[in-house]
Amino acid sequence: MADIDNKDQAEMDPADMEDVEDVEEEETCEDENSKARQLTVQMMQNPQILAALQERLDGLNGSPSGYMESLPKVVKRRVNALKNLQVKCAHIEAKFYEEVHELERKYAALYQPLFDKRSEIVSAAYEPTDEECEWKADEEEELTVSKQDEMKEKAKLEEEKKDEEKEDPKGIPEFWSTVFKNVDLLSDMLQEHDEPILKHLQDIKVKFSDPGQPMSFTLEFHFEPNEFFTNTVLTKVYKMRSEPDESDPFSFDGPEIMSCTGCTIDWTKGKNVTLKTIKKKQKHKGRGTVRTVTKTVPNDSFFNFFSPPEVPENGELDEDSEAVLTADFEIGHFIRERIVPRAVLYFTGEAIEDDDDDYDEEGEEADDEEGEEEADEENDPDYDPKV
Repeated sequence: MADIDNKDQAEMDPADMEDVEDVEEEETCEDENSKARQLTVQMMQNPQILAALQERLDGLNGSPSGYMESLPKVVKRRVNALKNLQVKCAHIEAKFYEEVHELERKYAALYQPLFDKRSEIVSAAYEPTDEECEWKADEEEELTVSKQDEMKEKAKLEEEKKDEEKEDPKGIPEFWSTVFKNVDLLSDMLQEHDEPILKHLQDIKVKFSDPGQPMSFTLEFHFEPNEFFTNTVLTKVYKMRSEPDESDPFSFDGPEIMSCTGCTIDWTKGKNVTLKTIKKKQKHKGRGTVRTVTKTVPNDSFFNFFSPPEVPENGELDEDSEAVLTADFEIGHFIRERIVPRAVLYFTGEAIEDDDDDYDEEGEEADDEEGEEEADEENDPDYDPKV
């Protein structure tokens, strides 16, 4: 039988022999790949191996590249000279940001009369003239509206005008609370019990530190007299640093918020929304009797914003406090940079649409890339959807 097989192989065409050898090689490769995959899966399920890999990766963080280690000593010496130049660049950059802060202070004084007038209109202290109330819509927007729609809109406006004359609203009711609700970053902080209080918020102002003082800014929340607390202004001070850290000068990337300080809210009795009362039942171990205990515990509220965690002198915080402060710094910066300068656009939603457009563009690009990848896979003759 072996002689017949050898004879058949001898009579086979050389090309057929090559095909047989190719098939055998492919099967061998597939077997090896399958074994390699199985071995990898087994290794990744071994906690000791995973721990060793993680330790190895942690050791690589911040370590110099092999290329740097391989450089001659004389070249490393020159690289150190470049690093010293980079440190000097960081100090010049710090001076640049200090002058930017001075410019912010200068232009804040120019903006303030406009913001004051905005506050007067919102709080009904000033009624704008007809000329000040005129607003020309975009030409494209005008062209898209048909005559029929215009007539409907006019009828609707007349009805609204009659309703307004009956109700006689003052200023722009709930201006700032609407801004807060429209911005995800702020609305996530709001609770239902906060809303009646925020209806009394009349203005938010930004005050910069005086010349020659450490860099900082203060957010001032101005409230009309209300039943919840006696304060007319609630403040939040953010202290900043605009100089390279001596221990890590290359991490400097402009001013950063280092700490923040809130204020004491003088709550009216029974109106403190940052605390809540709960009742718990306790059973006596010996007698078995049950008693009800009333406890006061912290409550979720926007007004916790004015009681941030304190940063210890050593700068070390637990994970929860660090997370709270990180979010706090982001919110404070956002209110200063976006909300106060563009409040009316967040009230109308126009600023939010602009932000959404930015994210949509990124999403569309990502979708396009995924589409291209899918198309490439479909055109690939070796592509197997099951794999």
